[in-house]
Amino acid sequence: MKEKILYFIKKPTSKNIIINTLGQYLNVFFTAFFAFLLVRIMTPVEYGTLSVIFGIIYVLANILDFGTTASIYSYLPTIFEKKSSHIFSYLKTIFFFQSVFVIFIMIVFLLSFPYLDKVFFKTNISLIELYITFFSIIFFIWQNFIFNVYNATKNFLKSNLYLNFANVIKTIFIVLLIFLGKVNIGLIIFSLGILGPLIVFLLVILEKKSKIIQILKSPVKKEEFRIKYTLIFFIASQFFNLGQRVDLFLLSYFLPKSPELGYYGLAQKIILTIIAAIVAVTQVLSPSYSKINNKKEVKKMVKQSLIYLSLPTILFLILSILPGWVFNLFFTEKYSSTTIITHLIALSYLIYPYSHIPLLFLLYTFKKPNKILIVNIIYFFIMTIGCYLTIPILKINGVIITIFISFLVIFVLGFFLALEEYQKLPSS
Repeated sequence: MKEKILYFIKKPTSKNIIINTLGQYLNVFFTAFFAFLLVRIMTPVEYGTLSVIFGIIYVLANILDFGTTASIYSYLPTIFEKKSSHIFSYLKTIFFFQSVFVIFIMIVFLLSFPYLDKVFFKTNISLIELYITFFSIIFFIWQNFIFNVYNATKNFLKSNLYLNFANVIKTIFIVLLIFLGKVNIGLIIFSLGILGPLIVFLLVILEKKSKIIQILKSPVKKEEFRIKYTLIFFIASQFFNLGQRVDLFLLSYFLPKSPELGYYGLAQKIILTIIAAIVAVTQVLSPSYSKINNKKEVKKMVKQSLIYLSLPTILFLILSILPGWVFNLFFTEKYSSTTIITHLIALSYLIYPYSHIPLLFLLYTFKKPNKILIVNIIYFFIMTIGCYLTIPILKINGVIITIFISFLVIFVLGFFLALEEYQKLPSS
């Protein structure tokens, strides 16, 4: 038994998942540490403004991905495995088209934000802070592109090393600002949104200088962008992202200023820490899905995925029975009601890790983003209609029941859609 466990841990996939999971949680630690520092030196108004600005940055960075993440994971692993010079043209094309779209939209954002800020966001940020935000969004998108390329080529150690080295430099810079008494919103945005990505860019340039030159010399081929594939997945991912946030929006609508909203929001943040483990696992497995060509390989991949995705499932199970004193230790007894809410949400998420398996096959093996779009639209409508109907009657319990039903439906629907494509594959 001991030998089998050691063999399992030493497998390349296991090593990559361990590296990526540790890297993801180290990044979560730094994010929490930044918040720990900033809430102690900024007024609630300043921190609230900063939170809104970073909310805008992260939302736009996600939207302006334009589905290129899916394209990179779906096509790059096969190109990389063939060790073809075609890879340089592919990378340049993806980067070029994404950057053109991003810069165009960001110029519109730059021109329209002063008006939007006046009537909606009301952050009253200065012009220099707006320009820093503008470049932060672009830099985050370029940084995500780099990490996607590293992960799709199974270079997880480098991507996590570079990310967390940048986190160390950002921490040192912020501590220095605190020591000098120079903390302000503009410098914090600069540190987290510009300095961090710049460190990553510098490390990549130092390591991959010759390959970057080859990429720059390569032609741009618009057919490499695969606009239909990327656009469909982009739309699909937006439905899923909206579906994951509609519960909080509708709770805010039906239960304004209620303490239950605060308890639920905190419980969601706890759940997000386990979702980081799902992300770590799927990032490692995704390149392998893109190289599957027959039924035999599918069966092998299903077994492997069930094993690795059992890790976050076990974490959800542990979270569902964790005693209340553990929550009170971290969040004080003022948030003691968070315990039971977290237990119930964790139970509703038990099937969620496994629901990724058929969706990964549809996206990367069968290259069917249109079917992902169908699944995500159904998920969005179940979450929206379910929460809208149940919150006035059952309050938070209605949300928890809706979450469970939505995950069950996307798992079953994804399974049958993937099975339909599986039947078309050769046996071996």
